[in-house]
Amino acid sequence: MKILMVCLGNICRSPLAEGILKSKVTTHPIFVDSAGTAAYHIGNQPDERSVMVAQKHGIDITKQRARKFTTADFDNFDLIYAMDENNFHDILKLSRNNSDKQKVKMILNEIHPNTNNSVPDPYYGGNEGFENVFQMLDEACEIIIKKYTI
Repeated sequence: MKILMVCLGNICRSPLAEGILKSKVTTHPIFVDSAGTAAYHIGNQPDERSVMVAQKHGIDITKQRARKFTTADFDNFDLIYAMDENNFHDILKLSRNNSDKQKVKMILNEIHPNTNNSVPDPYYGGNEGFENVFQMLDEACEIIIKKYTI
């Protein structure tokens, strides 16, 4: 199983989602990566506030580097989780067929099915926003790991 987490710049939400899900993978082989729909931060480490909140919870995301989502990601991943509706629609615009579209999901639908709730972008907020995002993603990733490893 290969899972891709996607947000806008790949420095706040999706790196946290990648790190959280990786930290939950124990025995089953699940490959996790992240990307952004925009190319603003290619090659950069995650936002220092994401790094800090991850470290607070015992997760190191400092080795991650931002990259842009590409059409090839549809071939390379089984599931693609969007952090919000804008990114969900941006990913779908790049899809080539129904098979590609079927791979794209809203991550918070794992917690609240069919609600299409968005993970808020904490970039312009304070540190509290990063902790809130961590908690949301941790809950969703717990469901994902149970769903795909049992």
